[in-house]
Amino acid sequence: MDKRNIQDILNRVADHSVSADEAALLLREQPFEDLGYAKVDHHRALRQGIPEVIYGEGKTAAQIVGISSAMRERGQETILVTRLDDAKAAEVGGTLPLEYHGMGRIGVIGKLPAPDGAGRIAIVTGGTSDQPVAEEAAITCAALGNEVVRVYDVGVAGIHRLLSCLDDLMAAKVVVAIAGMEGALASVVGGLVDCPVIGVPTSVGYGTALGGVTALLSMLNSCASGVSVVNIDNGFGAGYLASMINHMEA
Repeated sequence: MDKRNIQDILNRVADHSVSADEAALLLREQPFEDLGYAKVDHHRALRQGIPEVIYGEGKTAAQIVGISSAMRERGQETILVTRLDDAKAAEVGGTLPLEYHGMGRIGVIGKLPAPDGAGRIAIVTGGTSDQPVAEEAAITCAALGNEVVRVYDVGVAGIHRLLSCLDDLMAAKVVVAIAGMEGALASVVGGLVDCPVIGVPTSVGYGTALGGVTALLSMLNSCASGVSVVNIDNGFGAGYLASMINHMEA
């Protein structure tokens, strides 16, 4: 049950097509559903404004189909499935209307909502190798009702590339800065814009990049104000937080 379903119920109470008692029953019905292998949280959108997202890694295709089907039966129109590999996506897509984005290992079941955030979210990467994490963030943002601007391969090794995109960065409501190696991109972007910057360290890099730990520590120690940091390769977490920020005014 998402916000649109809830609003529809409330509108029906207002026009007297549904009684208050009937509406209370609809809203109370089974806040979670026990499928045996998963307890589907149908009231998450009611509590948090965003419905449950399915983490695909470690789940079978049949389990993903089962959880998604339960959500669809309760009126959820858009379902996000993260960390989804090609083989599972093919199986799920044989049963449900899945749009799969292989680079970001992320899928959307159902239709994308129209953007209803306060502004745009800019997704910025240091290099092309960071794009899988960036696409996870970008598709997450789109599935949660945001307009997304992609600014890829503008790392500090050629900072003129980043500076040529200042219009997109300065017009954004939130910027997600994604980089591996030494992770300097988040600090540079943080020093240029007047909006929140979410740093995403990636596991891209040689030797002492330490699988993203170096970029993580660099971003955590950013001298630019207004920079927050999520976990290594966590494009979904960054996209989710960016969407929350972008919807605060709306």
